[in-house]
Amino acid sequence: MTEAINESWFHEEGLLLGGWQPEQLAKAIQDIEEGKKEPTPGRIVAALTFSFWTAMFGKDYETLWQTTLHKIGRKPDGKGLRRKDFSGPLAQIRSLRNLIAHHEPVIMWNLPKRYDSMLEMTGWLSPPAAAWCQTHCRFQQVYPAEPIALHQPPKEAKGRGILTE
Repeated sequence: MTEAINESWFHEEGLLLGGWQPEQLAKAIQDIEEGKKEPTPGRIVAALTFSFWTAMFGKDYETLWQTTLHKIGRKPDGKGLRRKDFSGPLAQIRSLRNLIAHHEPVIMWNLPKRYDSMLEMTGWLSPPAAAWCQTHCRFQQVYPAEPIALHQPPKEAKGRGILTE
C-alpha cells in the first residue's frame, strides 16, 4: 500500500471500507500516543489489529485487489494472487486465533490443515519467511500423527474449520 499509494495510505479518503476500520485506526494512533511515542506511519501499521488486516481481504476490497493488492506476492506457479485466495483461509485462521486468544478449546479443529494454510500464504507473500517458518516452527514435531478425537463434533460445526473430515 505504501508503494502503490503513499506511506500514510490509511488516511486516504474512501480507502478504508470496513465500517469499524477507521475506529481501529484511531485506536492504534491513540495507543501509540498514550505510549508517549510519535504515531509514525510505520508504528501505525504495526499497531493495527489482525482483524483490520483480514478485513482487507473481504469482498468490499475487490477493486483494490484488482488494481493494487494483487501485486503483494505470487504463487509458486508464477500466477498472481486473488483476494479469494486469502479470504477463506484467513477467516478460518482468524477464528482459530480468536479461540486460542480466549483460551477456548481447539482440539477438534483440523490444526494441520490450518498450519499448512498459514505456511502456504506466507510462501506467497515471502518465500524466505516461509522457509524460516518451516525451519523454526515445531508444530509438526509436537502435533500427534493421528488426530486427537475426544467426541464427534455436532453437525453445525462443519464449515467452521473444525475437524470433521
